[in-house]
Amino acid sequence: MPEQTIVEALLLGILEGLTEFIPVSSTGHILLAGHFLGFESAGKAFEILIQLGAILAILSIYAARLWQMLIDLPHDPATRRFVLGILIAFLPAVVVGVLAYNIIKTVFFETPVLICVMLVLGGFVLLWVDRWVTKPRYDDITRFPLSMYFQIGLFQCLSMIPGTSRSGATIVGALLLGAEKRAAAEFSFFLAMPTMTGAFAYDLYRNHDLLTAADIKIIGVGFIAAFLAALVVVRTLLAYVSRRGYGLFGWWRILVGTLGLAALFIFG
Repeated sequence: MPEQTIVEALLLGILEGLTEFIPVSSTGHILLAGHFLGFESAGKAFEILIQLGAILAILSIYAARLWQMLIDLPHDPATRRFVLGILIAFLPAVVVGVLAYNIIKTVFFETPVLICVMLVLGGFVLLWVDRWVTKPRYDDITRFPLSMYFQIGLFQCLSMIPGTSRSGATIVGALLLGAEKRAAAEFSFFLAMPTMTGAFAYDLYRNHDLLTAADIKIIGVGFIAAFLAALVVVRTLLAYVSRRGYGLFGWWRILVGTLGLAALFIFG
């Protein structure tokens, strides 16, 4: 296993952890970085499987709250309703992810121009929503209408196109539907848990026979790096967006997408 590959896996894992829960598209960043680094993984499994590190980071941070929800679930209607809302929001991604899996992995993941374009377009959308959607109706994620959970889930399906961003799609959807900025980000965290776990399990099922011992070691490096980097982001993001909003992330998307298009034009 070449040392360069380990270093690349470490860098890509850090990139995954830093970008997974902010609305800039972690998959888009990793695929573009991998393209220019010449990093290849069997079945593009690395890019999906290292997300387990980010999942565990958010589970560790919300462990106490999740445990309390588990205790309250049998006897608290509000907790049951919130869990139902998460499952309702998760359902559209299950259907679309399974039906469109092949085109996502063989076409979308292999088209860096599309990724760059989606980064730029998503950046402008995020800037617009952050500036003009200023009258939130919901600041408690446990009290969204059930129909709103489902609609946020439909927005999440847009993130099947790399460069869109899972967190970006759910945050924009929540903001447009009346969620307060902090609440939009927090619900994106909760929805990430079943969505990313499901994506990890399904991708592992589809690609386990392609993975070698060397692949598993490389994925392990990326996993650990993603876990540590995601811990930092999740602990700071809610406080940041409460004060500053999402404008910085919109401009970052536009910058990365534009530089990516320029690099593709020059270097291919």
